[in-house]
Amino acid sequence: MKLHTTNYTDTFIEAAEDCPATEGEIPPQKGDKRSVATIEFELIIRHPYRYTSDDVLFRVHAEKNNLPQSEWKTAREAFFSKGQPCFRASPLTKRYGWGLHCDTEGKIALVAKGSPEYEQYRNDKSLKVVKAMRSSR
Repeated sequence: MKLHTTNYTDTFIEAAEDCPATEGEIPPQKGDKRSVATIEFELIIRHPYRYTSDDVLFRVHAEKNNLPQSEWKTAREAFFSKGQPCFRASPLTKRYGWGLHCDTEGKIALVAKGSPEYEQYRNDKSLKVVKAMRSSR
C-alpha cells in the first residue's frame, strides 16, 4: 500500500495572504471538544521540533475519532493511504496568524506572524518558502 505524506523539509509555510490575524493568535476553545486548531496548536507549541506534520495531523484525527492508542499503527496506515491536506490548509496558517518552520528532518515549530523570527524565516534563502492556502478565491 502506498503511503502519502504531508511532511515538508527545509521549508517555511507563511500565513495565508488573506489571514485576518496580524500576529500569532491562540485558537479559542469552543465548548467541551477541542477544535482542530486547538489540538494542532497545543501539540506544536508545547513540543517544537518534536513532531512532523504527519504526526500532528494523525494525532488530531485520532483524538477527533476517539481512537485508542492500541489502534494507532493500523489507523495511521489507513489514514495516510489517502492523500491528506497539509499544514498549508491548517486553520493555524489560514486564520490564526502562524507560520510553520519545517527543519531538515521534517520536524515542525510554530512561528508567530509579526515576530522577528517570522521575518527571518520568510527571507531565509536556504528554505523553500510557501504560502498557506487562501480562504477565499
